[in-house]
Amino acid sequence: MKQLGIFAFLVVLFEASAVANPYLPKPGEPPTKLRVATSAVTGGFVHFYSGLDYGIFEKYGLKCEHVYIRGQSPALAALANDQVQFNYGAADGSLPGLAAGVDAKFVASPLVKLPYVMVARKEIRRPEDLKGKSIGVTRPGDLSARLSRQVVRKFGLTTDEVTIHPIGGSQTERYQAMVGNVVQAILVTPPLDIRAKSDGFNIIYRLIDLEIPFIYSSLITNYRMLRERPEIVQRMVAALAETVYFVEKNPDKAKAAIAKAMRVKDEEALQSSYNVYAKEIVDRTMVVPGKSVSEAVDIARETGTLVRRKPEELYDNSFVNNLEKSGFLKELWGTDNYRR
Repeated sequence: MKQLGIFAFLVVLFEASAVANPYLPKPGEPPTKLRVATSAVTGGFVHFYSGLDYGIFEKYGLKCEHVYIRGQSPALAALANDQVQFNYGAADGSLPGLAAGVDAKFVASPLVKLPYVMVARKEIRRPEDLKGKSIGVTRPGDLSARLSRQVVRKFGLTTDEVTIHPIGGSQTERYQAMVGNVVQAILVTPPLDIRAKSDGFNIIYRLIDLEIPFIYSSLITNYRMLRERPEIVQRMVAALAETVYFVEKNPDKAKAAIAKAMRVKDEEALQSSYNVYAKEIVDRTMVVPGKSVSEAVDIARETGTLVRRKPEELYDNSFVNNLEKSGFLKELWGTDNYRR
């Protein structure tokens, strides 16, 4: 009788677990192999890195191979051709391609605010000091150029007074241009801001204060996955939601994941990345903000992209909405706190 009682208890426990998390694989189900591409190495991918390092994707029956593809355009091409099944990256680099006709959609956006900060040489202590100086950007019309112009305008300056200087390269390469005084300020994301501070440069503005609708790290999948394997897309979205919870509740492990991916050991730099990407700009619901997608498409059109698709055709929020409808998010967080 005692053994029967234990067995009955385990059955009830298993059923309760299944109800609480309907996205787990069935017992004995073989793992699904997936290839997931990124095109950068950044603290902004802390949730993806943590999911890989701590077995969260595996918990959902997903055996993810991380593939690095230099450049978001080649990554999207690989995604559309199903050479990779998911892409995890910044929306700004992906939306023009999707709007132009790449067969893929956004299905989750954990980070939805601007993580950028403007750093400047020692003689520049505040944004107003940029008058007569140059801000280094990647190329005309790209995100760094658009945001730099917004900072300039916010502080009553004009682009006649402050030069927006396209110099190309990565953030690190533009940082070296600032070190060499080719330009006097640039935009960076954590943890490069801590390096700038350590080198004696100044952090003169945090762009989160602009309160601009923005989509940062996001999960993208292709039409074939959406059409033929929607249950796997759903599991991937659920696993990503759990990484958001895991990262928030396990800061040391999350920082270790960033340190491993970026080969960074400086504790202040790791903490800066964690504060921004795990707290300040995170959205626990992971809903792709339609308004931000529409604005990004308008900008892409203005900068020369041949837009073939409507904004609402570029994302699918049904998978993140299912997490709320099923009670998964409430169960995960313990309350309705995920709606903060």
